[in-house]
Amino acid sequence: MSVTLHKGDLPKNISFGKTVAVDTEAMGLKNARDRLCLAQLSAGDGTAHLVQFAPGAYSAPNLRKILGDPKVMKIFHFARFDYAILKHYLDIESTPLYCTRIASMICRTFTDKHGLRELCKELLGIEISKQQQASDWGAETLTQEQIAYAANDVLYLHALKEKLDQALEREGRMELARRTMEFIPTRAALDLAGWAEVDIFAH
Repeated sequence: MSVTLHKGDLPKNISFGKTVAVDTEAMGLKNARDRLCLAQLSAGDGTAHLVQFAPGAYSAPNLRKILGDPKVMKIFHFARFDYAILKHYLDIESTPLYCTRIASMICRTFTDKHGLRELCKELLGIEISKQQQASDWGAETLTQEQIAYAANDVLYLHALKEKLDQALEREGRMELARRTMEFIPTRAALDLAGWAEVDIFAH
């Protein structure tokens, strides 16, 4: 495993191919309130690149170019949050996208365990720690434990997508999953506009 931490942006000529795994870390879970601190990317090849943001420094043209490329599929886990915070701070549309959490919820209806740790353990036989989830991601210097945690959030998403796609195909729910994921930008826009806790489809 190789993990590289970058300050403010990715190197100019870096490439992740046609599919990139993406995650973010922030100061909290309110994407319009809690600032974006870190973006993690992986090509699914055992390497991860982390981009650390200083407060208010979100120009990141190289990162924007990759995440905004309509020819590159972005794999998230819980895309609703990550898409929204990237839209809010970097002003990009990270589409097309795939969400491993949504895929799991649609094809693995025999369980209520759809977290990244559970998926890695059950589908890949890999144990990952979520201990650093609630740590201070706004710190100027990240610990080695934080860096390892952040990398783990993207290193296995390609493999999970492959497993989940097999299950979606088997259950005849691939098209439903695809349409649900296409709705995420709208769901994120509702979140950012203040409807995060309101079910607008309820009677």
